[in-house]
Amino acid sequence: MGTVTPWPFQQPRGALQTSFDRSELTRILDLYGRMVAAGKWRDYAMDFQRDVAVFSAFRRAAERPEYRIEKRPALRSRQGMWSLVSEAGAILKRGDELSNVLAPVERKLMKLVGD
Repeated sequence: MGTVTPWPFQQPRGALQTSFDRSELTRILDLYGRMVAAGKWRDYAMDFQRDVAVFSAFRRAAERPEYRIEKRPALRSRQGMWSLVSEAGAILKRGDELSNVLAPVERKLMKLVGD
């Protein structure tokens, strides 16, 4: 048998990437499913980096995302770790709770169903 040689440098302690937990992802995917059923969204993408987790919702796969839902834990004590970003890059809503940040999109969904 061979010997295992340790890697020359140590990994930094702490989280290597920011991610959504199960309840957050369930809430986001529930909204996504309702928007797909309404015919508004067709595709999504998720990006996990060291300081941010992003869920992007697309009308068509070849376009920029209509909305981005971002989780930045570093902003928890300042402006809130959740933000809703528009297609143009403007921050539409920011807060501590995911449900409050998703409210403008859910209102838009109610208008679609009511028409």
